[in-house]
Amino acid sequence: MSNNNQENEQREDENPFGLKFVQFDVEKINREPEVPIQEKNHKGWKITGIVALMLLTVLTCGYAGASYYYSNRFFDGTIINGIDCSRKTAFEVEQEIASQVESYKIEVAARSHDPQTIYGSDINYRYLSDGEVLALLKEQKPYEWIRGLFEKRECTTAKNISFDRRLLENQLKSLECSKAENQVYPENAYVAYTDNKFEIIPETQGTALNIKRAYLSLEKAISESSRTVDLNADPKAYRSAAVTRDSEQLNSTLEAYNNFANASITYTFGDSTEVLDGSTIRNWLNFDAKGQLVKDDTVFRNHIAEYVAGLAEKYDTVGTEREFSATNGRVVNVKGYAYGWQIDQNEEIEQIRKDIQSGARVTREPIYAMTANCRGKSDIGDTYIEVDLSYQHMYYYQNGSIIFDSDFVSGNMSYSDRQTPSGIYQLYNKKSPEVLRGAIQANGLPEYETPVSYWMPFNGGIGFHDATWRWDFGGNIYQYDGSHGCINLPLSNAAVLYDIIQYNVPIICFY
Repeated sequence: MSNNNQENEQREDENPFGLKFVQFDVEKINREPEVPIQEKNHKGWKITGIVALMLLTVLTCGYAGASYYYSNRFFDGTIINGIDCSRKTAFEVEQEIASQVESYKIEVAARSHDPQTIYGSDINYRYLSDGEVLALLKEQKPYEWIRGLFEKRECTTAKNISFDRRLLENQLKSLECSKAENQVYPENAYVAYTDNKFEIIPETQGTALNIKRAYLSLEKAISESSRTVDLNADPKAYRSAAVTRDSEQLNSTLEAYNNFANASITYTFGDSTEVLDGSTIRNWLNFDAKGQLVKDDTVFRNHIAEYVAGLAEKYDTVGTEREFSATNGRVVNVKGYAYGWQIDQNEEIEQIRKDIQSGARVTREPIYAMTANCRGKSDIGDTYIEVDLSYQHMYYYQNGSIIFDSDFVSGNMSYSDRQTPSGIYQLYNKKSPEVLRGAIQANGLPEYETPVSYWMPFNGGIGFHDATWRWDFGGNIYQYDGSHGCINLPLSNAAVLYDIIQYNVPIICFY
């Protein structure tokens, strides 16, 4: 091949637009006949002008050719979605985008599982042209092609892709993180008793997927052509514990349970005390294998009830038999069915519940339904009324001294329903005057109607009152002519007793 041919091929490689160049033989020009200097200068300018005009024509034609070339191709330096689109047609760019889509895959990261991959071919993932690339090409002004040599233009188009959502759902369900055997459900936070105190055991996360939410996260990532998706980044993609360590209700429960441990009730029974504190209360609580408190209000109340019943059994005196030393020296045993100490168990149970719930640390007496004058072996004390039914005489002691005494007539011993019962009682009413009436008979009238000046009942319908129809008192009158059960007194003595008797003074009746 000749040198000229080689040079021509070289020029064609360097000229991608196919422009023709004219070669001037400078030596030949230099060999032109000499002319005069003035004529020579004139010719020189003329030649220079011709050359310049020819160069301008060549450049104009070249620029126009390049503009035409770029009328259907992207300028140099054009990048679309990371693809170098320089000198490529819209079709070529879309073909390259489509080739990228064909190789699409997404790596799915999940909690407590190794990442797994879903391939585009598994979900029929493909590119659909929507003309956006061509629209970008048409935005170019071809005559501005030279700008591409000096600056880059980066564009982003939406990858108009399509995939089969049913296949995607099946792919998600086939992942290890979705399989039923791999679903570990979260556990709620709870209060447990550990190391001699209550504390909150935090919730656990688990690995149980919320399939619908996980699908939405995966679908969004694929729609955006993301190459990875971390399901753990979406807190709603997994089932969450219903109760967390920050739960206001749980923290209130913790406070309430700590109150159980902190509560302390010191009961006083005269010189004796009983202490109910956390060491006992904790034994009333049930815990499961994890130390979680199993709340059962019924069982808890039953424990309190048992405790209060134990206090009552130990310290209640109502209904118990006491030794009593009579004025005449006799020692008798008397039961106090209506006198003594008696804890109001229902009220005390509720009070204990309140004290425990508030974490109270108190010293107090229990709530009583009935109280006596004092504590001790005999709770009668030294202020009382002694009614000796065998000797038909009574004494009123105040602080150990007799302030009143009198003969009386008690219930008729000839009738079992009229005998005055023994026991310890207290006055519950006073009235002056009063009409005493017996039981209502079949004819609708009372068995008797007796007006009295002073009426002091202490045992139902039995009480002290004056009996002006009697001339004698004491002795053995009660054996054959006794009352219907009341203690009959002389009028004057009844008046004195009415003035001095107090409601809380024990009245001891015995034979």
